[in-house]
Amino acid sequence: MLTTPEKILFIVLALVSLWFAFVGFRRVARIVGRGSRRFHYDRLGGLPRRVGASLTRTLSQATVFKDRPVVSFFHALVFYGFVYYLLVNGFDAARGLLPAAWTAFDIGLPGHLFRLGADVLSVLILVGVVFFLVRRFGAKDPRLDQREGTLLHERVRAGATRRDSAIVGAFILGHVGFRLLGEGFWVAHEGAPDPWQPFATTIAGLVGYGPDRIVGWHVGWWGALGLILAFLPYFPRSKHIHLFAAPVKFAVERRGADGAAVPLGALEPIDFEDEALEQYGAASLEHLSAPQVLDAYACIQCNRCTNVCPANVTGKVLSPAALEINKRHELDAHAEAFAGGAESPRPLVEFAISTEAIWACTTCGACMEICPVGCEQMIDIIDIRRDLVMMQGEFPSELQSAFRGMERTGNPWGLAADARLDWADALEGGVRTVEEHPDFEVLFWVGCAGSYDPAAQATTRSMARLLERAGVNYAVLGQGEKCTGDPARRAGNEYLYYQLASENVMVLNETLAAHAVDATTPKKVVTTCPHCFNALFNDYPQLGGHYDVVHHTQFLDMLVREGRLAPLAPTQSETPDAAAGSPVPARATADDPAVTFHDPCYLGRHNGVYDAPRDLLDAFVGERREMRRARESSFCCGAGGAQFWKEEEPGERKVADERVAEAMATGAEVIAAGCPFCKVMLGSAAGAPVVKDVAQLLEERYERIEGRGGGGAAATLPAGD
Repeated sequence: MLTTPEKILFIVLALVSLWFAFVGFRRVARIVGRGSRRFHYDRLGGLPRRVGASLTRTLSQATVFKDRPVVSFFHALVFYGFVYYLLVNGFDAARGLLPAAWTAFDIGLPGHLFRLGADVLSVLILVGVVFFLVRRFGAKDPRLDQREGTLLHERVRAGATRRDSAIVGAFILGHVGFRLLGEGFWVAHEGAPDPWQPFATTIAGLVGYGPDRIVGWHVGWWGALGLILAFLPYFPRSKHIHLFAAPVKFAVERRGADGAAVPLGALEPIDFEDEALEQYGAASLEHLSAPQVLDAYACIQCNRCTNVCPANVTGKVLSPAALEINKRHELDAHAEAFAGGAESPRPLVEFAISTEAIWACTTCGACMEICPVGCEQMIDIIDIRRDLVMMQGEFPSELQSAFRGMERTGNPWGLAADARLDWADALEGGVRTVEEHPDFEVLFWVGCAGSYDPAAQATTRSMARLLERAGVNYAVLGQGEKCTGDPARRAGNEYLYYQLASENVMVLNETLAAHAVDATTPKKVVTTCPHCFNALFNDYPQLGGHYDVVHHTQFLDMLVREGRLAPLAPTQSETPDAAAGSPVPARATADDPAVTFHDPCYLGRHNGVYDAPRDLLDAFVGERREMRRARESSFCCGAGGAQFWKEEEPGERKVADERVAEAMATGAEVIAAGCPFCKVMLGSAAGAPVVKDVAQLLEERYERIEGRGGGGAAATLPAGD
């Protein structure tokens, strides 16, 4: 128990500390409030459920354990220790400030367990913090560093990040160390070992027992709680603020009308009908949304996003982590002025991220997927692109031809619209359009790549043959189809996207409504392109286009499950099934080549489709091997974010080369793709093996069964396929 002068001093210091801490946190709240609050997707609805989900994610540490299990383990020691320390510090404050009789009562086993938890977790916290300090300052883990050439804020270059880490680490070591030391002196003062506090009892044995040891407790008490008072005003300016900002970020994540989290592939639209809107995209900090500003405080500076960024991994200067860290330091540098409503003094491209880094982004979403606190780095980059393209007219010159092609002919290749059905010339019997076949049940959205790119045309033809084989009643739009606008939108040309998407929505609404099966059974839209799938599924509802859209691997998997495409036979022979009237693929033999599946970013990570293509390959093709980075951790092919239409930024190697090397490491002879752009990028990479779409591989299995393909899964189809 403290003396009366000590109590008075502590209360005065606590009031001063809490006031300055309050001022700091209020300033952060005002800074975040400067961000835009014009949201298409709900950020606050169903607040109780949001708060519950946020607490669950925070306390479970599930997002932290997505990666780096060893580091995450030590982080958990510190995190759970500090959560417990909320009780410990409360009890210690009470023991120092309240009469001894109020805190000396024995509550039995709960009290014993409380002391045991405090004792053990104190040591575990110290172990965890020492691990992190050694990792950063001793071992100098390269995963925490930024690549040379990456734009860094002046404060970061001056060592602010390392200094902050040192301050936070020293605070935790001091706070917990003093507390453990003080508890050891308390046990010594009590005059007998405490079996429920083995570490404190060890300290007591070292200092010796006796009533005069209460002086050591006073020192430990002031050291532990005094450090809290000293640290609180610094808290809002330290990286430790993520303890509060991260749960808030979880709570305000984007959610749809059904309360489900919005897929990564969905972007906030720009309302071009709003005449009061003067800024498109983000040029400065105040142009970001409030949650995007909050990201700067939620970011824990772990660099995980940068470590998985395909641009950074292949030697480009893009660092999603540096973007958030730079935002944070700029906000700190101008905190009072910015919180008071002043404009930020310089544009984002001067301190947050360079234009070279902006255009290196493939919009793969890996940064957002891996982030343990839900930061939206990719969204920031696209918003900055919007400003560069629409407000300043600054973008890579190669994109001009793609933009012009989409404007004039409805496709980024700039090829004639009347050539959209040329891919069908090699099909026996051709293909039917919706005008020729108004009673269709499935609309096959071919897409620009599937219509014009030779490699993608092979996939389109294979898909058409499989649809015919399964007896699917389908049709295509033909010349009525235009680019979905995905390349334009991801490149920042939101207005061009809006024009293309609006026209497509009008056509689709008229086509699907005019030929609807009935009021309760909408026609299904199938596409072989994940980028088209994402646009139709996530983007077009923003413009009133609500469709039942599936990727072709999902649709083929459904046909297999329904028995419309022959399921796997339980024998090793390849014989016709007389009853079904269709050959039944047999299980793979040792002669079949091994296949590895590459998850397209816009199918997998952006929209969560992982199993359908794998199920098809397992049922129809040879041995399937997984790459080291697969499913939600898949590595990009390098085509997304309009990269397909421009030269890759300077780096150590191409993104596609990195991915192909990983595929080759599996020993697979064939890379199975589910995206026309992935197929082209991987197929053109250095040392690439055979790269084919899942639909091609399925068709080839049938061709082999019927004796016309002759080469297994890697066989080359006739007619240029």
